[in-house]
Amino acid sequence: MKYHSLLPRDRAERLNKRLTEGMMAALKTIHSATSPDSMAPSDLHRQRMGQEVLGRLASPPIGFSWEPFTHHQLSMAWVRPERGHQRRRVILYCHGGGYTSGNLGYARVLAAKLAAATGCETLAFQYRLAPEHPYPAALEDAVTAWDYLMYLGYGARDVIVAGDSAGGNLALELTLKLKETGRLLPGRLILFSPWTDLTASGKSYQSARDLDPMLTMNYIHAVRGAYAPAANWADPHLSPLFADLHGFPPTLIHVGEREILRDDSTQLRNRLIQAEVPCVFKLWPDMWHVFQMFPVRSAGEAMEHVAAFLQRFD
Repeated sequence: MKYHSLLPRDRAERLNKRLTEGMMAALKTIHSATSPDSMAPSDLHRQRMGQEVLGRLASPPIGFSWEPFTHHQLSMAWVRPERGHQRRRVILYCHGGGYTSGNLGYARVLAAKLAAATGCETLAFQYRLAPEHPYPAALEDAVTAWDYLMYLGYGARDVIVAGDSAGGNLALELTLKLKETGRLLPGRLILFSPWTDLTASGKSYQSARDLDPMLTMNYIHAVRGAYAPAANWADPHLSPLFADLHGFPPTLIHVGEREILRDDSTQLRNRLIQAEVPCVFKLWPDMWHVFQMFPVRSAGEAMEHVAAFLQRFD
């Protein structure tokens, strides 16, 4: 989607800048109001409610059916374009939220945007959350969702696995799990600001500290401790950055310039290239963590980039 295409270019640029600045201010307000650095039950409840607010703030596009259902006690939902669309491929979408928050309502926004950009039906699922359900509960639920698509008759290479933030971690860990168990891998990976390194070794954790309107080191420490308490965070089954990535499918990585997880993406790109995996990487200037959710021009351009990636590796 092209934003402000009927306005003079300079006016469109000013409008987009004001919109971007307003969105970052709103994100900072939500972040500060929801106690994101605490895993206490009352604070965690506020965080999860904050994710609901984000889902409403970034309302999904129209023109889709939303079909929730339950499979093996796992809440899922189909997002289907109401216009004509292709049925050969399908997207399995893993939502973000630090493994401690996020649900189908939050997932609906990016699931619908992915369906709009690609013309593919998209399956979202609500995995169990930490600290009530620590690792490997989310991964087990991702495998259940994958197996459901296989039951429906999709071939593994017909499935595009997408994920944002912790969902990007989950998309990578699902692919690693399939590889280690000798199963066929998905045809493509689409990763928005993936959390790949739970050790937080990237320089951007410090260099982007004052630029990031959403994430902090305290938040990273809190959610990783809830997700995998007393763990070796360098374990490839928690930090896919350190996994053997040989044989992984072509991968698209988007990351914003203004986020502490930036090096999680740049280092993943380097590891994929070393493993001879086709990788398309894009750093988005002035953008924040998972900006694709929000009604800014770069989000529309990002979705166009997703469609171009899939056409390139079709």
